[in-house]
Amino acid sequence: MSDQATYYGANGWLLELGDRRILVDPWLTGPLVFPPGAWLLKGELPQDQPVPEELDLILLTQGLPDHSHPETLRMLDKTVPVLGSPAAGKVVQRLGFERINTLRPGETHCIGDLSVRATAGAAVPMVENGYLLDWPGGSLYLEPHGVLDPELLSRRVDTVITPVVDLGLPLVGSFITGATVMPELIKRFQPKTVLASTTGGDVRFSGLISRLLDGGDAAQSAPQPANDLGFVTPRVGKPIPLSSEQR
Repeated sequence: MSDQATYYGANGWLLELGDRRILVDPWLTGPLVFPPGAWLLKGELPQDQPVPEELDLILLTQGLPDHSHPETLRMLDKTVPVLGSPAAGKVVQRLGFERINTLRPGETHCIGDLSVRATAGAAVPMVENGYLLDWPGGSLYLEPHGVLDPELLSRRVDTVITPVVDLGLPLVGSFITGATVMPELIKRFQPKTVLASTTGGDVRFSGLISRLLDGGDAAQSAPQPANDLGFVTPRVGKPIPLSSEQR
């Protein structure tokens, strides 16, 4: 099977890399509620997504509920290995997962021939994770808030998963900076494909923050791609083949 990625909306992905199936930041069912309650921010999926079978790894970037969604995680097999930020590790430990490894930025974990390096991600408020994945068939970088770790050296990465717009709150500023970071991200990694993430999937939000969020004009915020760079706006549930450089 060729490498591919399937989007579930918001931050969620199923990555099929070589013979491994990796579920990233899943939110598959039920509402998404941020403390202290739904009055602040509540998200609802247009429809539930099926739980992927035969998972080899659950990969979590953050411990917040839009990345480590408790209702979804309760549905998953607790024997599936989990790799995540320290905050995410605390969430899955409370939920009874049996095989948990945590990474801080700069640390690497290998699963056979798959290498997962944690990168410095969003500070929400503690610095959470992005990830750089390498396997014999390709490479992939993902970070859900549009944060690029300054410690990462320039190198080729086949596929980048990132938001492509900026999103923020009045007086607070942007907490998703996909459009702002995109030129440097492309320069740093020279990817063949960029997959838009984080703000897609037709998720419906309500609550105080939802009325204050300002994403601007996505069409104006998103950078214009170079001729040889593929920007993909994924459709929920539709697999996307991942291209790779000749190695």
